[in-house]
Amino acid sequence: MTKTVARSYVDLARPTNAEVAALDAWWRAAMYLTVGQIYLSDNALLREPLTSAHVKPRLLGHWGTSPGLAFVYAHVSRMIRETGQQAIYLAGPGHGGPALVAASWLEGTYTETYPDITRDAAGMQRLFRQFSTPGGIPSHVSVTTPGSIHEGGELGYVLVHAFGAVMDNPDLLALAVVGDGEAETGPLEGSWKGISFLDPARDGAVLPVLHLNDAKISGPTVLGRKDPAEVRALFTGHGYHVVEVEGDDLPGMHHRFAAALSDCWARIREIQVSARAGGRAGARPRWPMIVLRTPKGWTGPREVDGVRIEGTFRAHQVPLSGVRENPAHLEILADWMRSYRPEELFDAAGRPTTDESNPPEALRMSASPSANGGLLTRDLVLRDLREYAVDVSTPGTTQVESTRRLGRMLRDVYLDNPTTFRLFCPDETNSNRLGDVFDASDRAFMEPLVDDDEHLSHHGRVMEVLSEHSCHGWLEGYTLTGRHGLFATYEAFAMVSASQTVQHSKRLEESRGLAWRAPVPSLNVLLTSTAWRNDHNGFSHQGPGLIQVMLTHRGAVTRVYLPPDANCLLSVAEHCLGSRGYVNLIVIDKQPQLQWLDLDDAAAHCAVGAGVWSWAGNELAGNEPAGHEQGSAAPDVVLACAGDTPTLETVAAAQILRERLPALRTRVVNVVDLMTLVRPRDHPHGLSPAAFEDLFTDSVDVVFAFHGFPGAVHQLVHGRPDTDRFHVRGFIEQGTTTTPFDMTVLNKVSRFDLVIDALNNTRTPPPGAEKLKQWCLAKLAEHHAYVRTHMQDLPEIRDWRVADSTR
Repeated sequence: MTKTVARSYVDLARPTNAEVAALDAWWRAAMYLTVGQIYLSDNALLREPLTSAHVKPRLLGHWGTSPGLAFVYAHVSRMIRETGQQAIYLAGPGHGGPALVAASWLEGTYTETYPDITRDAAGMQRLFRQFSTPGGIPSHVSVTTPGSIHEGGELGYVLVHAFGAVMDNPDLLALAVVGDGEAETGPLEGSWKGISFLDPARDGAVLPVLHLNDAKISGPTVLGRKDPAEVRALFTGHGYHVVEVEGDDLPGMHHRFAAALSDCWARIREIQVSARAGGRAGARPRWPMIVLRTPKGWTGPREVDGVRIEGTFRAHQVPLSGVRENPAHLEILADWMRSYRPEELFDAAGRPTTDESNPPEALRMSASPSANGGLLTRDLVLRDLREYAVDVSTPGTTQVESTRRLGRMLRDVYLDNPTTFRLFCPDETNSNRLGDVFDASDRAFMEPLVDDDEHLSHHGRVMEVLSEHSCHGWLEGYTLTGRHGLFATYEAFAMVSASQTVQHSKRLEESRGLAWRAPVPSLNVLLTSTAWRNDHNGFSHQGPGLIQVMLTHRGAVTRVYLPPDANCLLSVAEHCLGSRGYVNLIVIDKQPQLQWLDLDDAAAHCAVGAGVWSWAGNELAGNEPAGHEQGSAAPDVVLACAGDTPTLETVAAAQILRERLPALRTRVVNVVDLMTLVRPRDHPHGLSPAAFEDLFTDSVDVVFAFHGFPGAVHQLVHGRPDTDRFHVRGFIEQGTTTTPFDMTVLNKVSRFDLVIDALNNTRTPPPGAEKLKQWCLAKLAEHHAYVRTHMQDLPEIRDWRVADSTR
């Protein structure tokens, strides 16, 4: 331990009586403000007798966890003052929101952010009135709370957000309070392993505080009731140095927690100083954590109507619910609030008298730029896409693993952005054909290494852990603090963390209305191993549900891209990595697939989001089939597609129609950006009515082959002209371990099914249509017999390429 750290440790561990009194005053002020936010609409400083008229008509909020949150906040602020440590505060028990709002107001940040909430009696009144009221703020630690990156409604993700926040952020300490109810969730249970991936030489530190108060909304918690020795053994087994603090006595708790926090900070600094001097090679540090045991609703009413409140689940939300109707309860509330001695905490004007307890302005946790990461964001350095592009001289003749080209691009993103980009993937980087990133960085792993390991090191920056929750949450923490990244996973497994995707998009959506929130890098999600090509895993791994979730959410921040080939994927990835404030969902398979567009055409196609592939149809002016007026605009049928496999089947269907029924005039439309289908008034990417008509006409039937569930397209085109003319084929939950083409047959998206659909839905079927339908049915029967006999697709399917006549 260095002399500087040792000296600071002693100062922190042994606060003077005056320091403890200042700590306690700040804590009491925060709790007074917390109770006031839950209960009062008037008489904020209790300068007159409390009456029912001063109490809100609807009492909402959570008291039980708030005293502990404020207690920890007060002590961490003292640590920051003593050490100069940069820190952010993540409140896992998110419904302790009023405590964090109170902290921000006491530090002055809230008034700087919202000037009408002044630091005086009038501002305090507005602070109280806005809490959990119409037009006000939520009861949890939301995006509106200065200093927050963790949304209180995201139960179970506080630790993964904290770990993501400190990656490549060596000077930052993320203080993460874990509620004992939250600790029962699957995501939180898995997130303790974050220390196995944290590199003390280049990353910051996470200090978890497991706050055990033995109660959730209506009963006990598992860890709260466990024998303390078992709890200690659990976290020692995870690799932590466990420091325990328990009690409710004052000032004793202040002294004990100050010593515990000082011990943890000194251990963290010793680990970091040693690692950065090269002294910790080959050993995972035993990072500290605190187990804090305090009563639920500490300092609140002990009993109400003869029923115990403090220390029980009854303190979880609003411990006095009948205050307006019950004079006895009103008196209890008044005594409770006066027990904090507000006359000592606020001067005659209502200004806080606790400013000496706040850290310097630049170090206040509520004002940390890391909690407003857009302020710190730097654009990524991205190379010319031509370095990775596929040479496509003619469409549909070359096969490439499209995501492998993306892997080459991401390799160089790593090389050119060594502290601001990371890939997060659940043990599938190579499987997803992104393995070229290992030319730039190994996988991160702080546990012991053995000779058989590949691309694994203590200083690696490719993040692999077999947990979608952890990968997703790490990326969220990483982007919310200003850096860039990509989460890649199998398509079906994206549903494991779908609620995280939705919650993050809600946060970004709400941030758009807050001018002080600088836009952060977008959350980029790549889905591979898709429903259509999970050949060996089968039905359990076949599910495009996240697309549906994102489209149903349909916020302005939502983007869904279905690039059909490698060059489109590169163009989409370049756009997404350079964007801010969005959730970008990119879906493409990893298996070898035909390539359609050269890089210039791909870039132009992706910039618009959808376009006519004239080379695939037969409606070119001057080349109309017999029976059509020269240069007429409308085709007989539109074949539309979105997704790599549906695109293949659509182009193949168009070729069948062109060759076997040239009198039918077909148009092929490919959609990359699904949001272009939406009306522009419903989404910023929506095509104008004129542009939409240019693609789909306003009257011709459209046979739409879609990667996901068919209902998604019907939802997207709602409000467009005559939407009954859209006939959508997509994934209909028909799957198994089978061949690629058989998956399309099972879900009726095969080229033969699309041809039949086109013939059934054209206004005037040409001669020969019925014969072609029968031919298609015969081909489907032939496929059925062949695939079950030979266990692979027909050669004409496996080896299909775009015919010479279309080039």
